[in-house]
Amino acid sequence: MTTRRALLAAGLAAAPSVARAQAWPARPVRVVEPAAPGGGNDITIRLFAPHLERALGQAFVVENRPGAGGRIGVENVFRAPPDGYTLLMGNAGSNGINAAIYRDLPYNLETDFVPISMLVTGPNALVVNPRVFPVNSVRELIAAIKARPANAFNYGSGGVGSSAHLSAELFKQMAGVQMEHIPYRGAPEFGQAVVTGDAPFLIANLVNIMPFISRGEVKLLAVTSLERWPDLPEVPTLNESGLPGFETIAWNGLFGPRGLPQAVVDRLVPELQRIGRMPEVTERVKLIGGQVVASTPEMLAARVRSDIAKWREVARAANIRAE
Repeated sequence: MTTRRALLAAGLAAAPSVARAQAWPARPVRVVEPAAPGGGNDITIRLFAPHLERALGQAFVVENRPGAGGRIGVENVFRAPPDGYTLLMGNAGSNGINAAIYRDLPYNLETDFVPISMLVTGPNALVVNPRVFPVNSVRELIAAIKARPANAFNYGSGGVGSSAHLSAELFKQMAGVQMEHIPYRGAPEFGQAVVTGDAPFLIANLVNIMPFISRGEVKLLAVTSLERWPDLPEVPTLNESGLPGFETIAWNGLFGPRGLPQAVVDRLVPELQRIGRMPEVTERVKLIGGQVVASTPEMLAARVRSDIAKWREVARAANIRAE
């Protein structure tokens, strides 16, 4: 029989850990962003971070750790203590596609990270250099690519296994065209490659490419949602442009390493949802082509599972592997 003394001892032993969880955050929180500065992921977390700081009373320091399609930054968080002071700003590439293309990941993206909240989602955008591709539709674009020898044109991405890479591979498979992949360091670089014509075709997160579209430096031909995007109702989808069923959705979200205290998740989720309803946040995200979601942890977990399954099929068909 459990004695009163044993119960008291157990309660005292648990008290410090409970107190630590309740006290979170007691010092600055590091948020690892596994992509280069200037992209949609980076813009989103830097938009949310100041509001979290004001609400929770500690700095949320964004640390960019780009490379290997997000793997470097993700692994950094995987190896961090699960104490709530290192979080991950993951995305469709780092926390979905990588499971499809890496055979030697030291972590499992479905089980080794605690989902907190999906923050922003949006379609990808198919854009071209209008001088290289003087076309007005996806059908005309496909015809122009097929009229030249295989691999006559380049397309850019943020690296092997990035969302831009796999989205373009899905386009190639469904359109029956061949193009050469050129990986770049991040969104500013592959966007500029379209502008210069070095890689005149791109399917990238609308958030990442919107500045180039707004300045008229690239031509937007289609979005990758199944239905037209509410903020761009005049822009057709690939689904209605000769590639039925084509869909790729960009997203980003906050994660912690496995073992993250539930108290930290419970503290963050309502704050993120509150921030996501703020007009200055929703309007800023809308301007760059996204939509605030600020979801539950369960919704983010479901998105990770579905993306991993989808991209494994695309990577297998394209024989894409990263080492």
